[in-house]
Amino acid sequence: MNTRELGQMEPRKQLQTAGLRVTAPRLAVLDWLATHPHATADQVATGVRERLDSVSTQAIYDVLNACTQAGLLRRIEPAGHPARFERRTADNHHHLVCRNCDRTEDVDCVVGFAPCLEPSNALGFTIDEAEVVFWGLCPDCSAPRASRSG
Repeated sequence: MNTRELGQMEPRKQLQTAGLRVTAPRLAVLDWLATHPHATADQVATGVRERLDSVSTQAIYDVLNACTQAGLLRRIEPAGHPARFERRTADNHHHLVCRNCDRTEDVDCVVGFAPCLEPSNALGFTIDEAEVVFWGLCPDCSAPRASRSG
């Protein structure tokens, strides 16, 4: 089964198909990330604790690691920022990150002539993915101060 098919299943079936035990913390993490993509582990922990009350930080990290290893989650690590997690795993999409507020958004694969998507020398590597992070200011942070204070 490919990751696209796996990603279209409900969380309980995803866990079973991936060979992972179905537990309340795993279900809560997958459910929460469905509506809060690009969340840090701390944000996931806060969201899951609103649903399950008592879940240790270590349990959250264990769930994030197991689900990432199983291909149910994608871990992205924008330079200088904590790792973020998302459920969109079935494609080679990229990300936009705001330098000011850390807002992170998905962007489909780059188009046109983009620099550095193919290395000048692959040194024998078989390249299967390029990770691109676009940095800038989101619309809210790039709006003139006058329009925000008025």
